Amino acid sequence: MTPLLLVLLLVESTDLLFAVDSVPAIYGVTDDPFIVFTSNIFAVLGLRALYFVIAGYLSELRYLNAGLAAILIFVGGKMVLSDVIHIPALASLAVIIVILLVAFGASTLAQRKEAKEAAKTEAGAPTSQVAKDHLSS
Repeated sequence: MTPLLLVLLLVESTDLLFAVDSVPAIYGVTDDPFIVFTSNIFAVLGLRALYFVIAGYLSELRYLNAGLAAILIFVGGKMVLSDVIHIPALASLAVIIVILLVAFGASTLAQRKEAKEAAKTEAGAPTSQVAKDHLSS
């Protein structure tokens, strides 16, 4: 067994583990077996690519963790209360999309605010020794 094959098996088994782990979450949204099956297939196919996209932006998305926590709380609450309250799949999808949009929007606004503050401090301070000498004379 070559090291590359071992790494490939490890990565694919991790994809499979995450797909199996998401089965209870998708059952919190719908009971349709076709949707559960296809969503897990797409999860296996796109999980790694999505991870690298999000990992690149994670430092900029400071409120993403809070948004994901809110989604997990919503889905968990929906699963616990599924015998008492029925929330339609479209309503669940709408709640999840709104939570993600709020997290992305808040992160973008915070990043813009930080960029403006950084520009103000840079504009107020001289950046080179020539500028410092010019101001002191």
